[in-house]
Amino acid sequence: MKKTFLKIKTFFKAFGPGVVTGAADDDPSGIATYTQTGAKFGYGQLWTVIVMLPLMTAIQEACARIGAVNGHGLAAVIKDNYSKKVLYAAVLLVVVANTINIGADIGAIAAAAQLLIHINFVILTLGFTALILILEIFTTYRVYSRILKWLALALLAYPITVFMVHQPWPTIVSATILPHVELNFEFFFIITGILGTTISPYMFFWQTSQEVEEEKAQHLISRYGKPAIGIKFIKNLRIDNFVGMVFSEIATWSIIVVAATVLHQNGITNVASAADAAKALEPLVQTFPNAGFLSKLIFAVGIIGLGLLGIPVLSGSAAYALSEAFNMKQGLNLKLKKAHGFYGVITIATLIGLMINFIGIDPIKALVFTAVFNGVAAVPLIFLIARIARNKKIMGEYRSGWLSNTVVWITFIVMLASAVAMFYTLAKG
Repeated sequence: MKKTFLKIKTFFKAFGPGVVTGAADDDPSGIATYTQTGAKFGYGQLWTVIVMLPLMTAIQEACARIGAVNGHGLAAVIKDNYSKKVLYAAVLLVVVANTINIGADIGAIAAAAQLLIHINFVILTLGFTALILILEIFTTYRVYSRILKWLALALLAYPITVFMVHQPWPTIVSATILPHVELNFEFFFIITGILGTTISPYMFFWQTSQEVEEEKAQHLISRYGKPAIGIKFIKNLRIDNFVGMVFSEIATWSIIVVAATVLHQNGITNVASAADAAKALEPLVQTFPNAGFLSKLIFAVGIIGLGLLGIPVLSGSAAYALSEAFNMKQGLNLKLKKAHGFYGVITIATLIGLMINFIGIDPIKALVFTAVFNGVAAVPLIFLIARIARNKKIMGEYRSGWLSNTVVWITFIVMLASAVAMFYTLAKG
């Protein structure tokens, strides 16, 4: 019994950046995009979950391995091995994508909170922005990472709802396994959004840097900056990464199914507001007299919890990228007075994101457009990651094997094809 307990404890101790990254992947942008997918196309895009799992697992494992082997974040590795043009292009992509995403997520949190409390939208965005900055800047990495792991539980509302609603299981199983494609702009727009909110630029930079943070926390980096890792560390890294990605895709599948069953089958094909999205969770509380309010409560708690999880990941990954590119001290393990530049980037990116909410864009629509932008921006970054992970000079004995290398390149092709198809169908009208 004691041995079993120790094995379970060891298994859960392996959880770290991969689980946090997987949970942050289903941020408000993800929830909005998956809900819109289910509402618009029913079960028609469920098959994307099966396709995305190996793709996101491979690309995130490659990113995690790059950070663990080199003891540096992705931007620093690019800086050491490629030209400044490549470095600046990669950093610009992630900073722009993340800042837009931050803005959309802040707006979504405020819109979700308004379902529960009648407070001015501006006051809510300012309040949540201040809370996020305080948590990220003034808490230690260990405390902060624990907070992030617990916030990931907010996603459980959707898998629970799946099994509380009468489902056409044969149809769902078939739609999950068999691809369904429609040759029109709307279909490829949403597909690109699904891919973009699942396989996102910020995840690449965040997980690479967080593996370095884990090594620092475990005192595995020598005075010369080279990590002292072995097969066991890489094995735990892969377990952590795989569990995080599976957790993320179960949540994705559940959100699409719930939206398809509750919204699409009842004639709601366009999610135009937070209130529309919240209706997907009404079956979870349909036995209660105030089902409408309770579904809004659960939805709001999920959006707020995952927003508080996702926004620091977005601003943090932008800060790691810029700090590494311009030789500034960086890391959530450092206090503010030792990393002014790093925390300055976090603050500026978050505040610019905040300002995006004052230009009149609907928060829920902004989330879906952000996901699509991420889907396009991820393409050149995946190309770069594939080359780095396979490079023996950079990765040594831990360079990508044939399987990892093949799946990462397939990820690049799928993301590129989706973006090209979207623009092609747009040009065709």
